[in-house]
Amino acid sequence: MHRDTPPSSCDAPSAPAVVAQAVEAAVPALARAGAGLAVLTANIHKGFDLLQRRFVLPQLREAIRGVGADIVFLQEVLGAHSGHARRHAAWPHAPHYEFLADSLWPQFAYGRNAVYPDGHHGNALLSMLPIASHDNHDVSVAGHENRGLLHCRLHVPGQEQCLHAVCVHLGLREAHRRRQLDLLCAHLDAAIPAGEPLIVAGDFNDWRGAGHARLRRCGLTEVFEASRGRLARSFPVHWPLLPLDRIYVRGLAIVEATVHSAAPWSRLSDHAVLFARLSLPGAGA
Repeated sequence: MHRDTPPSSCDAPSAPAVVAQAVEAAVPALARAGAGLAVLTANIHKGFDLLQRRFVLPQLREAIRGVGADIVFLQEVLGAHSGHARRHAAWPHAPHYEFLADSLWPQFAYGRNAVYPDGHHGNALLSMLPIASHDNHDVSVAGHENRGLLHCRLHVPGQEQCLHAVCVHLGLREAHRRRQLDLLCAHLDAAIPAGEPLIVAGDFNDWRGAGHARLRRCGLTEVFEASRGRLARSFPVHWPLLPLDRIYVRGLAIVEATVHSAAPWSRLSDHAVLFARLSLPGAGA
């Protein structure tokens, strides 16, 4: 059961008004013409290829741009790394999420999860829609890996309700994932009104599928299972066997779902990339 929560406001994006207006003008259909919402999730392996030998962030940016997603969920994103910056001539001056957003996604948010002497990394979200607010929720299990949930509230042109987007990267140990999924479901229950649309996407590391059952009990629908009959196999990218990456929704219709594991994606990370097209509430056909 969802708790009684006040309706969330998405009327005041965090960007200046002129930027928010430009973002709305750049969204060609969404809610106004009913063309749907394109979503992509990718574990970008901190900008390195499968074997961590080549720095491939520039090529990754071009590949992501080519998909034409409105919202991009990213895991293993470097906010800073002084050691890599010294060693790689192509290392961008900006944080990786800002470099990836470039001029195509005017809105972005970053949730820093792991901090170390050379820098930090976490989850990020790139958006064509204005981000009204965002929060990063620590779901780390004490003494182990640093993990977080990046929750963004997006302003959809023509709609009063928020579109909620939660970017997830869960732990490697099943006991840790169980605790993290409990925290995720509790957060969704407490922070998101039952009638507002929701996307939860990322790397769940749930290779045995135990966490998937928990998320179904939370009222979430996985887009590949709903449209293709089973979860998408996304890892390792050269021979995808394990369904680690997922796109879950609530309050949105699923139009299509696609796995990108062939070139160029097979040269850009250790995970395949998942893409889905969704239909927003109230969007016309």
